[in-house]
Amino acid sequence: MAFIMDGLDAEQYDRTYDDRELLRRIVRYFRPKRATMGLVAFGIVAHSLMQAALPVVISAGLDRVVDDRSTGLVVALVAAVLVAGVLSWVFNFIQRWYTAKVVGDVVLDLREDAFAAVLERDMSFYDENPSGKVVSRVTSDTEDFATVVTLTLNVISQVLMVGLITALLFARNVGLALMVMAVVPIIVAMALGFRRIARDTTRHQQRSLARVNATLQETMSGISVAKNFRQEHTVYDEFRPINGQNYRVTLKQGFVFAAIFPALFAVAGFATVMLVHVGGGRVLDGTISAGDWYLFLQSVLLFWLPLTSIASFWSQFQQGLSASERVFALIDAEPLVVQRDPRPVGRLAGRIEFRDLTFGYTPDRPVLDHFDLTIEAGETIALVGHTGAGKSTIGRLLVRFYEFGGGSILIDGIDLRTVDLTSYRRQLGVVPQSPFLFSGTVADNIRYPRPDATDDEVRAAAGQVADGDWIAALPDGLDTEVGEHGSALSMGQRQLVALARLLLQDPSIVILDEATASVDPLTEAQISEGLDVALAGRTSIVIAHRLSTIEHADRIIVMREGAIVEEGTHESLLSAGGAYCDVYNTYFRHQSPDYQPGSGFVSVTAP
Repeated sequence: MAFIMDGLDAEQYDRTYDDRELLRRIVRYFRPKRATMGLVAFGIVAHSLMQAALPVVISAGLDRVVDDRSTGLVVALVAAVLVAGVLSWVFNFIQRWYTAKVVGDVVLDLREDAFAAVLERDMSFYDENPSGKVVSRVTSDTEDFATVVTLTLNVISQVLMVGLITALLFARNVGLALMVMAVVPIIVAMALGFRRIARDTTRHQQRSLARVNATLQETMSGISVAKNFRQEHTVYDEFRPINGQNYRVTLKQGFVFAAIFPALFAVAGFATVMLVHVGGGRVLDGTISAGDWYLFLQSVLLFWLPLTSIASFWSQFQQGLSASERVFALIDAEPLVVQRDPRPVGRLAGRIEFRDLTFGYTPDRPVLDHFDLTIEAGETIALVGHTGAGKSTIGRLLVRFYEFGGGSILIDGIDLRTVDLTSYRRQLGVVPQSPFLFSGTVADNIRYPRPDATDDEVRAAAGQVADGDWIAALPDGLDTEVGEHGSALSMGQRQLVALARLLLQDPSIVILDEATASVDPLTEAQISEGLDVALAGRTSIVIAHRLSTIEHADRIIVMREGAIVEEGTHESLLSAGGAYCDVYNTYFRHQSPDYQPGSGFVSVTAP
């Protein structure tokens, strides 16, 4: 059966908690709900008392009816049973109503804590862990936790019921009660034997569901690519074994949980048969009355159900412990980016220094090795180089998405590891090559960095980009719905929205992953006009893909394998005939207005 669990290994950040630690963490979420829990406890006690009172009332009535068969006594007996039943229902309603409220509140808090942890995780966390699996912990696992919390509260009621019934059994007949108690250790031992198996199968079931969620998330994100290449059948074929594995693991979990109750009830049924045989003989010889014997049998039947539920509880409770373990592992995941002294920063001038910086996405493969670069405040630099040269890495480290291994990054002379990231990132404007837009209107997305911005400020920021001409092309102007991920807008329109968002933010430092790389000439011209406004007076790092951007940069940095091999202006670097010319011939030559195919190569001096 091992093949069923293939691919269901723990995530890197997973932890193993002992039951005591998990229970301590869970109880912490219930402490603020003490008042509501008091109502739940009242409902549990009152409901259990009414449940236990029913067989007592019937037993007493039977003995009296044997001696006095008057209509009044029968009516009184029926009325007493009815009142006990109604009160039992009322108290059960109180218990379940407030149980639902407590569980809902606790899951709300737990899910909020899990989502807060999702927001706090570093970008490297999402490089290593599929988002669908993370989503599964925030949604499915917290839901599993809620189900088992409800089960736990029900078991508390059943524990009280078992206590009351046990006292009643011993009060009626000690010998028969001891016979019942002799079976209890067997039932408990059997239930505890299922616990380890249940915990293991539940953990694997949750991991397999996370794989299903991750696959669905990836499919939905890339559905346009699949349809473009007519690969729907391939996507479906990839999903089937993952879904099939979840089916088999869930089936195995179902078998484990389904097996425990028949086994427990088989033992309880055997014990009941023995009690009927022994107790029936004592009724015949007059040792106990018919009413007492009825009471004893009814009490035993009431005893077995909560007892087996309590005994099986530890096996079923593993589902909740496993779910909470996965959620707490997400909450407790250690951050890789650590601020040594998070001090708030004021308005930045924007001077940036990379000093002897070393970084690699994996420890054994450094992308930047003892890297040095100084960018003056207000300067615009363009980073150029072949793929994998380390251009985007510089931007990601400056945003503090990743922890670097050695060296330092200074902003206005302050070590980046000693600033408050919230206040620092408010002064960073980042425009990626494919900007992300949230569902809502164009105005909502422009307002994103400053939720308190007025409509006039939003319109002013949008109007600064290409003099606002692009707004007229939108169906409803700034009130146009952008769709999921901005799908209702063209790539160029998304870039224009991103630039307007940047201007509203008014950052001190701008990181631009070439906004004109994938747009038509008209939109490129509009974006270029917006860039002139966006970059003016700000320290700007442009990861360049277009000649029009790098031509006007104050300085061009040519990178190769994580090192600077050349720097200067566009004209000076072309004249030098060095590494920049090779990059120019590869990426930028064909973008020149006077380019003709087969001509226009710049001579490169051999190194």
